[in-house]
Amino acid sequence: MKKYFLFIVVLFSLISCEEDISFNNPSLQGMKDNVFWRGVQSRATLATDGSLLIESFTANETLSLKTTSTTAQTYFLGTSESKKAIYTVTDATNGLVTFSTGFGIGEGQIVITEYDAINNTITGTFKFNAENANSNSLASPVVNFQHGVFYKVPVVRSLSQ
Repeated sequence: MKKYFLFIVVLFSLISCEEDISFNNPSLQGMKDNVFWRGVQSRATLATDGSLLIESFTANETLSLKTTSTTAQTYFLGTSESKKAIYTVTDATNGLVTFSTGFGIGEGQIVITEYDAINNTITGTFKFNAENANSNSLASPVVNFQHGVFYKVPVVRSLSQ
């Protein structure tokens, strides 16, 4: 009887083992106004002038991060139009609302930690405060992203400027 019991225990322990692994790459996510936000689809485009545009989408939102190159460094936002963050959301009450940084508008940073030219992926972090570009009184005046991460987002080269 003990042998049967031991056999059944071993059998169930082997059957119950399961390897359920899910990978989260590529990914772009962060805390938007202190609420977790993650894009469903992410991509990056390398322009012919060397600038980089990282985009992530949900059903009604788009987050775009623009830098002047793929060099691993910190890109400060709010200092120029060539380095910026743009967040757009479409909702039923306000329509399309755009939040943006730019020269003297908003603040933050995009940090590229790795550009893998062999596998064509980009990895880094970001945080920013972007101002409502529509001056829409119903939408908040600022959107805040903190603890943002983009991980192994695929980079494609742009065919035209």
